[in-house]
Amino acid sequence: MIKIILWDADGTLLDFEKSEKYCIGRCLEEIGFSGYDDAMLARYGQINDRYWKALERGEISKQEVLTGRFRTFFESEHIPCDDVEAFNQAYQKSLGEHFFENENSLALCRKLCGTADQYIVTNGTAKAQKNKLRTSGLESCMKGVFISDEIGVEKPGKGFFDAVFQTIGPVERSSVMIVGDSLTSDMKGGNHAGIRCCWYNPHGKLNTAGVRIDYEIRNLWEVEQILEDSRGKI
Repeated sequence: MIKIILWDADGTLLDFEKSEKYCIGRCLEEIGFSGYDDAMLARYGQINDRYWKALERGEISKQEVLTGRFRTFFESEHIPCDDVEAFNQAYQKSLGEHFFENENSLALCRKLCGTADQYIVTNGTAKAQKNKLRTSGLESCMKGVFISDEIGVEKPGKGFFDAVFQTIGPVERSSVMIVGDSLTSDMKGGNHAGIRCCWYNPHGKLNTAGVRIDYEIRNLWEVEQILEDSRGKI
């Protein structure tokens, strides 16, 4: 029986790609650059993804992600920016203020309250995550929020999940399920933690990471049926 859900935030409960494009565009305009288009923002997204993957592998630090991605982006697109750190700070603030739900996720989390204990597990920065989770209403559905910035270890590191379970208390790992969109962060982390892994895969990607997947869903609301089935209901 599944009693605890660990939700990933960006890319799962929240549409991070949409927020990313919106906030990058706003911040570029604030430094006086308006010559961007969707193709340029998509290239930034690819650069950003490479940096975060390197962080997950333990190759670089979080600070190197936050400033390095923009430095690489500005250089590759020939965008003048005198203060990359200030740009990053403005971007983090914007991310905390502009967010978009995936598939009416707030209503889902509210509905599941009382059915399972829900927690957020995220690698996002504390500055952006705390504000967006509070103002979106998602925080009110959760029994706790775990942010890698505060724990000091990134998903998929075992230390991240050790900290989670140290706070939650002793539980049967088989009663815990992580739901997330990332194979290398959420699903690999769930493998390390010995918990059930539910891959949110709306675009039907292939599992190229060689990680164990217990459930694969296209829509977040399928989690409701997974919970019911875990209780022996048809």
